[in-house]
Formats: sequence, C-alpha cells, structure tokens
Amino acid sequence: MQAQKLLEKALNSPQNLRFAEASKLAQAFGFQIARTRGSHYLLKRPSVPELLNFQNAGGKAKPYQIKLMMEIVETYNLTLEKLK
Repeated sequence: MQAQKLLEKALNSPQNLRFAEASKLAQAFGFQIARTRGSHYLLKRPSVPELLNFQNAGGKAKPYQIKLMMEIVETYNLTLEKLK
C-alpha cells in the first residue's frame, strides 16, 4: 500500500491499522527501528527527540499509539518519503 493511502487510513480509522502498516507508515516519515523488546518496537528519527512506541497486539497496532504518531508528525511538520 502506498504511503499516502496508509496515512489516510491512519487518520480515518486508526483502530483498523495493522501493525505492519503502522511500521511502514512510520518508516515513510523517516523513523527507524531503534530497539525491540517482546511485542514493543521503539522507533526513532534523528530530528525528533520523542520515540515512537508500537505494540504488536495480534497483528494490529494500538489506536492510541497511531494517534500519538500523528501528533508527532504534526508537531514536527514531517513529510512522507517514498516507501522501500
């Protein structure tokens, strides 16, 4: 799925976003996996002091974590890059 479509899905229905889709969207905003521990994935981006914390809950991302990512994207005015 394209990054723009993932962004629309995250904004319109964060409760239906799969964990893999959330990870791809975060990567499209320039975040990289910094560490994993159990079901928790910490992602970082050099220009952003906050870390993203995603939890894989049965293949789905937690809606509040998606909302926090969207707040960070808005706060730091991040733009989408091409997905690999």
